This record gives sequence, C-alpha cells and structure tokens, in this order.
Amino acid sequence: MNKLANMRQWSERIGPNFVMGRPNTNVPMNAMNAHPKTMPQPGAPITSPHAADATIHCSFQVPFASDLAGPNTEDILHATTDAVLRWTHPEDAPDDVPVHDLPVHVNGVNTLERLCNGLTTGPLPIEAHVSTLPAGDGKGKQTTIVCLSGSQDLVHKSREAIFNDTPISLRCTTIDVDGSLVCDLAAGKLREKVCETLDYISNYCGVDIFLLGPKLTPMVDGMTGEAEMRMDQRWRVAIYGDHLSSEHAKVRVLIHIDTLLGRIADSVKVDQSLHQIICGRHRKNIKLMESATNTAIYFPPLFSQVYRYSPPNASRRDPNDIFITGDSPEAIREAKQKIHEIVTRIRLYIKDVTLPAAKIDSILLDRTEKVRKILEANGTYIMFPALGTQRTTVRVQGSEGIPVERTVRELMNLAGQFYAAGWYIQQVDTRQLPNPSQVRDMLGEICTTSGADLMFDKMAFNITGSDDAVKAALSVLAQINFVAQSQYQIRVKIELANEHKEFVSGKKNGKINKIMGQSNVQIIFDGFNEYNFNIDVMAASYESMHQGLSLVEQEMPASISFHVPDQYHKRIIGIGGQHIQRIMKKHSVFVKFSNAMDRGGMGREDDEIKVDNVICRTPARNAQNLDAVKNEILEMVDRTDSEYTSQVVHVDRLYHRQLIARLKDIETLEQKNNCKINFPSTEQASDEVTVTGPQWQVPHCVDEFLGMVPDHHELVVAKSDELAKFLESPQFTEELVNKLRTQHEVELSTKEQPEQLTEDGKPTVTLRWGFTRNNAGGLRDAVDFLTEQMTNQGVELTVVKGSLPRPKSDSFEDSLQYFDSKLLQHAPAAASDAQAKPAYGDEVARERSSILDRLRKPGSMTAISSFLDRRKNSSRSPNSNFFKGSSNVSKSSLISIESARSFNADRNPWNDSGVNLTDDDNPWAPRPLSTHVDNKLAIPMSGEITPRHHTRPSGDSGRPSTSHSFNSGYPGPLGPFR
Repeated sequence: MNKLANMRQWSERIGPNFVMGRPNTNVPMNAMNAHPKTMPQPGAPITSPHAADATIHCSFQVPFASDLAGPNTEDILHATTDAVLRWTHPEDAPDDVPVHDLPVHVNGVNTLERLCNGLTTGPLPIEAHVSTLPAGDGKGKQTTIVCLSGSQDLVHKSREAIFNDTPISLRCTTIDVDGSLVCDLAAGKLREKVCETLDYISNYCGVDIFLLGPKLTPMVDGMTGEAEMRMDQRWRVAIYGDHLSSEHAKVRVLIHIDTLLGRIADSVKVDQSLHQIICGRHRKNIKLMESATNTAIYFPPLFSQVYRYSPPNASRRDPNDIFITGDSPEAIREAKQKIHEIVTRIRLYIKDVTLPAAKIDSILLDRTEKVRKILEANGTYIMFPALGTQRTTVRVQGSEGIPVERTVRELMNLAGQFYAAGWYIQQVDTRQLPNPSQVRDMLGEICTTSGADLMFDKMAFNITGSDDAVKAALSVLAQINFVAQSQYQIRVKIELANEHKEFVSGKKNGKINKIMGQSNVQIIFDGFNEYNFNIDVMAASYESMHQGLSLVEQEMPASISFHVPDQYHKRIIGIGGQHIQRIMKKHSVFVKFSNAMDRGGMGREDDEIKVDNVICRTPARNAQNLDAVKNEILEMVDRTDSEYTSQVVHVDRLYHRQLIARLKDIETLEQKNNCKINFPSTEQASDEVTVTGPQWQVPHCVDEFLGMVPDHHELVVAKSDELAKFLESPQFTEELVNKLRTQHEVELSTKEQPEQLTEDGKPTVTLRWGFTRNNAGGLRDAVDFLTEQMTNQGVELTVVKGSLPRPKSDSFEDSLQYFDSKLLQHAPAAASDAQAKPAYGDEVARERSSILDRLRKPGSMTAISSFLDRRKNSSRSPNSNFFKGSSNVSKSSLISIESARSFNADRNPWNDSGVNLTDDDNPWAPRPLSTHVDNKLAIPMSGEITPRHHTRPSGDSGRPSTSHSFNSGYPGPLGPFR
C-alpha cells in the first residue's frame, strides 16, 4: 500500500487560510455505510440499514499515555509496592531506551492483547487484533491500534469493553507537602505513619505513589525575564494511575495532609449531578462557604459515571461523596448545614440534547478539560452516557434557564469541532479486492498515520476524527491503488451553528454556488436541529473534494472576542453607528456588541465576572484583519479599562485558606483595581492564583495581593565575638532594625541554631528576614544596607548559607562575540560577575544533593533501595542534572531541610532596576499583529497542528476554533499604552 509522503504538508498545499478543526462525528460510527449499489442521493442522510450478520471492520486508537515517564530515581525517597519496577527501566536497558518501553506501558499493551485474544477465541463471531506502531506525529511516540471485525453490534460492544477494561490515559498528579510533615527532623527519618498511609492509599485506590525530594524550580523575574534556580522547601508526592484512580488517591493524600496539620475529616453525600450547581458560577458559593467556616471541601471528579475502568482489587470513590476537613466538628457541621441549605433552594432546569455516539466518545476522550471549564463558568452539569455505549442523549441541568441554554450552545459548538467523511467505492476491479487481513493492515496504517477512526463496510470507508485527521486519512486513501482506480464518491460533513448559515452561504447562496462551479463539488445544507446544521460536501474525485473543501472552509467564520466595559459601547458605535460602520467597511469585518441584558439580564453582582462582550467575525480568508479591528476599537477605550489580560501568581496552596478567610479584603482589592482574583479549586491542590483585569491595573492588583502574602529568608553567617557584640548593641536592636522596617519594609530578627555549623565546625548565627512577597525585590538592598553598617563598625560578615545572587550585568560585552573585529576586545570579567550566578546555582545544587545524601545513609537500605541501584532513570529531562543525590532511597537519617530562595520571582513591578529590556523580555513592548495566545481568536494559520488528546482553544463563534486556529488576547505580549 502506498503512503502519501507529503501528507503532513496538506494544509500548506491547500492554502494559508485552510481552517482545521477537531473530529466531526456528526453521524454515528455506523453512519455513511451505504452499499455501493445503493449510493445515497444528494441531500439524503448518510445512513444505511445493516444486515445482522454483515461483517464490518473497525479500526481505532487506544489512547495509552505511552509518553508518560516515571520519576527520576535520584529523587525517590519512598515508593509504594512495585512502583519502582513499573516506572523505571531495568539495569540492562540501553541508555536510549524509549519511554514507551517502561514496564507499566508494556503491561498495558499486554493487557489489551490478552483482552483481544479472549474476544477472538470466545464463542462470539468477533475478531480483535492489536498492533503497535510509531505515531504519525514524528515525535517517537507509540500508537496502539485495535481492529475489530464482526457484526456491527458486536463491534460496538467489543469497543465498549476495550475502553472500560483497559487502563487508558494514565497520568501523573503531584502534591507539594512540607518536609517536616513527612519526616521526623529530631529522629532523622521518614515518618512511618506517613509511609504506611501512602502504601494504604496506593493499594486502596490502585495507583503508584512516590515520595520525592525537593526540586529546583526556575523562578522568572517579572521585569527582566531572567530565570533563577531556587530549591523548593516542599517535598512532592507523585501519584501515577488512570484518571479516576489518581484523582481519588490525590484527594485522600490531601485529606491526610490536613489531618497531619491538626484538622479533622468528615464527608456528606449529595447527588453528583448537583455538585456543580452547589459550587455556583466559578465556584463562588464554595469560596464563600470555605471562607465563612474555615473548612476545605473536596468534590469528586466530574464524569465519574462515564469511565468504568477500575484497577484490579481497587476501590472506586463514591461519586456522591463530598469530603470536608476543618479545625473543629462545629466548623464541619456548619459547612454541612450550608450545603444542605443550598440543595433545598435548588430548582432544576433540565434540557436533553442529542449528539451522535461517536461524537460523545470523542468529547469524553479529548475534550473533558474544556467541558469542565464550561461547567465551572456556568454552574451547570452535563450527564454524559458511559464511554462507548453508543447512546446519544445528553442531559444538561442547572439552577437557571439561561446558564443551561448557554451550556448547551457551548457543548454544541464543541461538538462542531468534529468531522465525518465517507468514501464510497461504486465499481472496483475484483482482482484488486483486499482480503480481510489486508483490510486490517490497511485500516491500522491509516489510523496510525492520520489519527482518525475508520470503519470499512461493503466497500465504503467511514472516517471520523479531527479535521486534519480526516483529511489526512482521505489523502492516504487516495494513494491506495484499488481505491483510487475505482469509481467512487466522497462526502464530508461539517457541523456549524445555525446563526452562521447566511454567513457561509452568502446572499441567495452566492458563495456556495461559486464554490460548486469552481471545484466541481455539490454542497447541500441539511440535518438542521435547534442549534446546528450540517454542510455536506460531495465530490466524485479526491482532487475536487480537496479544492471544494478548502474553499468552503475559507468561508467559515473566523472570530475574535474580547471585553470592553459597557459604558464605552455608545462611544465606539457612534451616532447612527457611523464609527463602527467605518471600521467594519474598512476591514470587511462584522462587529457585534452585547451588554449585560443581552447576556441574560443578570444582576450587576453576576456581571462582575468579565465576559467577552464584543465579537468580531469575518470569513477565514480575511482573518488577518481581525487584529486590526480589535486595536482600533480598543483605541477608543480609556487606558484604565484597556484590554483585559491575566497574570498567574504562585502562592502556597495551604496559604490560600488564610487568604480566602480575608475574602472581604480581597473583594475590596478587586473593586479598587477593577480586577478579578481566582483561586484554584481545593481538590486541584495548585499554587496558581490567576489575576484578571485591564492590562494597566493587573500589575497594581498583583502587587497589592502579594502584599497580603508573607515570606521570609534566612541568612546564615559565621559567629564571631565582634558580630555577637554588634547584634546585642542598641545601634542594631533599636536603630538599624527600625530603619530596615521603615525604609526597606523588612523585619529582621536573629537566632542561633546549634545544628547550623560552618565547614570547620564553628557556630553560626541566623539572620531571619521577614517581608511580604511584593517587597521581595528590595531584600537585596536591605542586606546590602546591613552589610555596609557592619563594615563601618569593623564587623566582618561571612555568609555560610543563603547568599543572594548578584543581578545580571547590563554590559554589552556578551554581544561582542558576534563581531569578528580585532578592534573589539573582550573585557575580562570581574571576579564577582564571573562567580555570582554560577556560585549560587552550584550552592543550591550542592545543598539539595546533601539533603538527599543525609536522607540515605549507607547501611540502612530497605527493599526499595536495592532496586534503585539497578534501575535506570525513566526521565531524560535536562533538569535531572541538578539532582546528584544518592540512589539509595530509603535511608533512615535526616538532619534538616535547608532552603535557598531567589527573590526575583515576585518583585514589585514598579521597582525597576533601570535596565533597558529587549523586546522579547519586555512585557510592555508593542504587540505585533496575529500573535495572540488567549483562547479567543479563531483564525486559521497553516502549519499549526494541534496534538491529539489535548484541549484546543475555542472562541465564542458558532464555528469553534480549529487545529489551525491561533488566539488573541492574553496572557501574552501586551499592546502599547493608549
């Protein structure tokens, strides 16, 4: 069978404005299976009856996470039973062994093969074959393909069994935990109770758990963009398993951490379909509840009912259980009461919609993260049927009708990202007909190369997948001799929102008629329902389909959406619409505004969530003008309400509870800066806090928010008689400490730690600098001020640990290497410049290495340590070079966890050092056109391919963004001030 060598460049050959999208399985997997002699007429549904005993061949990918690597063996301090064996390579494995050869991935494929062999040798007339081939993306991944042969019902039931009995979509989730909670610093060993609990959770949930040491984290300076490596004070608990099992184990680990902090745990049962309604839009209700009761509430993962796989001997989490941890039984009782009050007030609005079964499966496999964001934004819930069951009804419910309707529309837009195609062979030379074995090989290779799912029935190929996957499969089919040399017809269905029908067809179907005349294709609109309709493109040759589909997609709507405060709408529109009409005619772009009433008549308290209220839409061939329209509109908006952007701030997740307890202060901060501060959900265990607002106000809001977050730094110095006398003098205790507090906003205190010694064993003194995160950039000035005062008093300061790195010089010397001239000589680097930054990085690396070495004393190895000397690291990450600890993972000695921080990560953005920034490093540099990265712009660009099984950005247009879409807005380079 011939391959299409240049299939990867299909989008470029079609044209720069060729729109790519995700699979449109608008028709069930059994659709488009017409008999060659009963070819459906134009406009007829792509369906055909099947005989009960008709044999079909179905090929699809099993989404194993074959690129998921295990932890670095040098980081492992504790591992559950056999976890090291499953997630590391054997000693005799070659150095370049791929990740998919890890025992855990090999066992997953072996389990699938045993299941398929059981189906083949069973009493039912079904054959199942497994093949593993390199993925078509050229990244060295491995793709596992299953080909089923039998009657249609048996094929669908076998596919359901494969998805529900195979550990697909393995993942790793990580929890950061304070080292003092998992190890006994006084005794110098890991806490046995913690290790026992991790082992119990591993067995109970069916996952593998690793306790890993601190990691080196790059902290990027907000102004200069420089990255400094600092050692995190926290340790990591890494959980490996399937989606539901890993989330179950993650919540139980989080609850155990809460109990170590002195909290008590309880649970309450509420029907899972009400969980998102209880949380409210953007989890507002739960945030208020946790603030009022000082509790932590853990909800189960969404869609627990759609995934039926459970590891052997493991227990699944009850999807109705809500876990609550609090400081006292009264706090938990109050939280339960508040949940009960919300449930009793709920009035459900329910709407059922119908989607093709194959499209539902694609959403559950590829789009769950996107669906989760939709549900959180609207406070609604979607009941999907179980994966692979071929059911087509989806139920959406919420507490209000408008959010339910909005959720349905967004779900239908999401479903519009999937394609369906049929290739019907009408006459074929019988001498070229393939046998069943050749059909399986052919389908498997096409499936591997393109990523689409294929079905072959009665000389008809039915293809479902993303737009690039479907077109790639069609291009491969066009190169197969018995297919290309036969008489055939091709049909491709594209789903679009009803509101865009006139947009695509033009006046009196002028656009469609022109396309049909140019490319010799037939285009009809059919399958209308309440929300979407189908564009059915038919052609008698691949070349005609290629050209016609390209022209159709160039007429699809590309859109960009952004937020402009309602009070500016009249100014932008102008008297009689003259301003906006001029802009629209100039750029051939349609612009639509919506206010709070148009968005559902919600109150001002609900409208404070800044939603996109301006939509610019144009055909994909004119998408390059969208950015210019946006810039012209925003030029009429005051600087304080300029374009909205987001910035992520990292704050220890445990401190989120103290911040949420100050919710009134945070709301005041939001109102003052016209911004929104969003905390992650409790069960996510994330440090990331997102601040969203006008680009001028976000830095101010971030600065004030970080002013609510305390931090500290410890500087260990060698003790001397002169130093001790100086620290006890009134000049230090009264004058210098007060100056540091008033001038540098830093609290300085001293303490002696007997375990902290110099290299020659002499005692030390620890200077503890306390500050808030927004003043971290001024710590260096405070240290320099104190050092200067000590030098004036004749006191020598010898730093043992915790020295701050010197800022990078703004000299042009580094650029001289690019000029080949004898006149430009390289200046010798100063000793301080040459040693400042490398010395700091080496200090952190040595510090971390010493931590792991102390944890792993020779002579105290347990069963797991004997494995690690013979196991190879499964992670080839360059970051692993920082970790030089011993490979003995269960030593019983631990002295202390030392910290070394970099304080350039959260500097005050208004306290600039005066160094001129390059355009690449300057967040305030003018933003070039068409480089947006915020999930709002749906513009096709050639050459951009969205990987399979990853969430794709989507705009607010009826035609969601496709694999050739790029985004506008933020986070990203900001535009010039206006």
